Amino acid sequence: MLILLPPSETKAGGGSGAPLDLEALTFPSLTPTRARLLDALVALSQDDGAARAALGLSDGQTDEVERNRALRTAPTRPAIEQYTGVLYDALDVRGLTRAQRAKADARLAVGSALFGAVGAQDPIPAYRLSSGSKLPGLGTLAAAWKPALAEALGAADRGLVVDLRSGGYAALGRVPGAVTATVVTEKPDGSRAVVSHFNKHHKGLLARALVVSRAEPGDARAVVKVAEKAGLHAELSSPTEVTIVTSA
Repeated sequence: MLILLPPSETKAGGGSGAPLDLEALTFPSLTPTRARLLDALVALSQDDGAARAALGLSDGQTDEVERNRALRTAPTRPAIEQYTGVLYDALDVRGLTRAQRAKADARLAVGSALFGAVGAQDPIPAYRLSSGSKLPGLGTLAAAWKPALAEALGAADRGLVVDLRSGGYAALGRVPGAVTATVVTEKPDGSRAVVSHFNKHHKGLLARALVVSRAEPGDARAVVKVAEKAGLHAELSSPTEVTIVTSA
């Protein structure tokens, strides 16, 4: 099973790993595109103002530009520890047993505007680049990643793909037949609405359930069973979609 997580704007930073080595990352067929984007992002970041404008940063976020300038020399940490925020708090890889962490490392990957996708243990530095950003001379990131990312993910050969990426990151490289998840809130009157506030939290809980499960789900129905066993209210919405229901 391959569980694709969305990245986060926030990063832990620091780390004790050696500087970035593109050749050491999972999905090696993505290396040429990664190298082009890395070169473009580092070059852009030599100009604070241009970088802030292109990346949608405020005047107070110069530190994000500085991180990008140092991408080739900065220390790294495993991707699953580099990304932070609500989803990663719910996933809580630091709270996993050694055996569960081994499963997490084997099953998890993270979508990335800069790297396309990285394995859980891939050593990466902190950076700032979003799926909707444009780099000078390269156009949209969706154009830069097509078709390389979709082909790499499709060729991963890890069984069922559970794609928890947000829309912008999924658009960089879609996986035909992947199981997706939607989080909705059910109100007292029975009506439902797609939620944003708790979306990341519940996707993190679902990812954790899939990581620690001894089962190897082969379809969306099996994903629902794993989610329910973990205490989530899950429903099968279609052959490739699971709905996580929360209460208002």
